[in-house]
Amino acid sequence: MPQQYTVHQRIFFDAAHTLRREIEAEGSRRIHGHTYHAEVSLTGPLDPATGMVQDLGYLRQRLAVLRERLDHHLLDEVPGLGIPTLENLCRFIAEALSDMQPPPSRVRVWRDALGDGCTLDLS
Repeated sequence: MPQQYTVHQRIFFDAAHTLRREIEAEGSRRIHGHTYHAEVSLTGPLDPATGMVQDLGYLRQRLAVLRERLDHHLLDEVPGLGIPTLENLCRFIAEALSDMQPPPSRVRVWRDALGDGCTLDLS
């Protein structure tokens, strides 16, 4: 079995959202913002011609387009995102990049200031 390598690329974006929650309800229902960080991982064997799993330049290009859809936007209004939770951000990013070869094996979204995050394992 060929060795599997995992490569990663990160982005960050600033965005606002609202949430309907049982706890911390008042602050969550008001429009508020966070700095989000996202990391996408691709796992696969090395391509013998390039020596890479995937040229990270391609992933950077795709993430730049995705960042434009999220950065300085109200996440409640981003088509296809749904309820703007960390879990749905992971799913949204994974789906947006699902046509890559190899497709994402892991998507992680977190907010450093609050110390919270979510990881979606796809492999």
